[in-house]
Amino acid sequence: MLEISIYPLGPIQTNCYIISDSLGNCLIVDPGEESARLIRKVESKELTPTAILLTHAHFDHIGAVDSIRDRYNIPVYVHEEEQEWLTNPKLNGSAKYSGLPDVSNRKADHIIRDEGMMSVGSFEFEVRHTPGHSPGSVSYIFAPSRFAIVGDTLFKQGVGRTDLPGGNTHVLLASIHDKLLSLDDDYNIYPGHGPSTTPEEEKDSNPFLNGF
Repeated sequence: MLEISIYPLGPIQTNCYIISDSLGNCLIVDPGEESARLIRKVESKELTPTAILLTHAHFDHIGAVDSIRDRYNIPVYVHEEEQEWLTNPKLNGSAKYSGLPDVSNRKADHIIRDEGMMSVGSFEFEVRHTPGHSPGSVSYIFAPSRFAIVGDTLFKQGVGRTDLPGGNTHVLLASIHDKLLSLDDDYNIYPGHGPSTTPEEEKDSNPFLNGF
């Protein structure tokens, strides 16, 4: 079984996830900020990073990408719809906020173009394209361990905002219904911000999903 650790990072407390296997290999999902803190966590656990996976490329999810990539010499994966966002502060949203520095990284090493099963090192998982919050949002499904990392698509008692460039409420709700609520009710859903939830809990009580 895989182990998942959660580290809220940066001014918006974006959840960064470290997924590790029994051999000490790990994936780092959405390193949004505080690279030094994240490196300390990885090394205190004596883990060996394999790759950086991005659920999407808004600035609060990518701020530490190059620092972590360079520290461990590992590749970065992002969906093709947002491959240019890593390098462009206007696209990733950081240029919009005067109190925050522009976020710009080098291009991703691998572009995700298709849904389906994906292997990275010793890890196997499913990629589902879940646009709506942003056009290139993806969710990573780890079926044997019964959890999914969904970025800013679905939250506990909430859904992702759709007022940013490329956002679309109808598309977001369709993604949630077709790609996330279709998971077994007991899956752990790990969002980009805040606590985890389950499909069962969100079907029963999420006020944004009435009718689903």
